[in-house]
Amino acid sequence: MIPMIVTLAVVAVLVATLVSVYNRLVRGRGAVDNAWAQIDVQLKRRHDLIPNLVETVKGYAAHERATLEAVVAARSRAIGAQGTAEQAAAENMLSGALKSLFAVAEAYPDLKASGNFAELQRELATTENRIAYSRQYYNDAVLTYNNAIQTVPANIVAGMTGFTPREYFRAPGEERGPVQVGF
Repeated sequence: MIPMIVTLAVVAVLVATLVSVYNRLVRGRGAVDNAWAQIDVQLKRRHDLIPNLVETVKGYAAHERATLEAVVAARSRAIGAQGTAEQAAAENMLSGALKSLFAVAEAYPDLKASGNFAELQRELATTENRIAYSRQYYNDAVLTYNNAIQTVPANIVAGMTGFTPREYFRAPGEERGPVQVGF
């Protein structure tokens, strides 16, 4: 009778441990998904601001067509991107196109003085800061989740139940290098 009670107790502890580990992994995966959704919210805001910004610039710099078309095309690619890696690449391309757009704006004093352009530029800068924070939060959630599924005993449960590592949101290679300052 005692061996059976001990066996049932061990089985109960094992089952409770497996359930606890599984639930922790589910919460971690949910945190990663939520963090990605927060990035998506900020990217949607950014995508909504860009057409207004482009239209404002068009009125002042109509002959800067190539820059404006590059911004519109990059926005379209970013909206249609699927998955973390493709989304990161498309958003990084969009960031580069926006930098070119703001460089064009520097050449037009009337545009820089426009209240509408200045407000859109401020909103976009605020959104860019939110995106940067959301990306950092996402990468922190991915780190926690990936560590959880790779440590013992959670790696056993993760392997049995199909939990897989998630990708980090990475900056493109040229943004990782040293900043070039020229005078």
